[in-house]
Amino acid sequence: MSDGEVARIVLADDERLLRSAMAALLPLDGTVDVVAQAEDGAQAVRQTLLHRPDVLVIDLEMPGTHGLDAVAQVREHHPEQAILMLTRHARPGVLRRALTLGVQGFMSKSADPEDIVRVIHEVRAGRRWIAHEVLEASVRDDCPLTDRELDVLAETREGYSVERIARRLHLAQGTVRNYLSSALQKTGTRTRHDAARHARERGWL
Repeated sequence: MSDGEVARIVLADDERLLRSAMAALLPLDGTVDVVAQAEDGAQAVRQTLLHRPDVLVIDLEMPGTHGLDAVAQVREHHPEQAILMLTRHARPGVLRRALTLGVQGFMSKSADPEDIVRVIHEVRAGRRWIAHEVLEASVRDDCPLTDRELDVLAETREGYSVERIARRLHLAQGTVRNYLSSALQKTGTRTRHDAARHARERGWL
């Protein structure tokens, strides 16, 4: 719960309408101040380093710099930064990595604004919060793909070439091709773009 002080937040989400709605709804009770917004991970890092908010509220899946990569960059500069991550789904590997990076809060993007405000204050106070539906989704995950195969498909979904994916993920091109080949077999698809679409439709990406 709020301690009476206003929590300053940076709000990062690539879905403009959702971000705008949250920016309008979260401050309604007077205990949250949206000091900056960001539409991708790179902007989230810049705005967080510039404004030093009490809490960074960031979407997991964003174009360009992934939400978790943005979190890692922020933590390089400010290890104590409080972070609440929003997601539509959470693979076990993603949840583990988020917790390893020190993300204190993890909740669904579909949560009521009042609940998000409450968790913002929980996280600001140094407490951890993982929403039940997020934890449940990660436990019952039936995705056959490894975290690295999913990382490669996520980059494919952004339209990057194998060479660019290799550079972004710090992998050899042959390794990227091996991950893609394995993903095609597991998803029963013919192209890497079909595999990425298949994974997205099932909530794995």
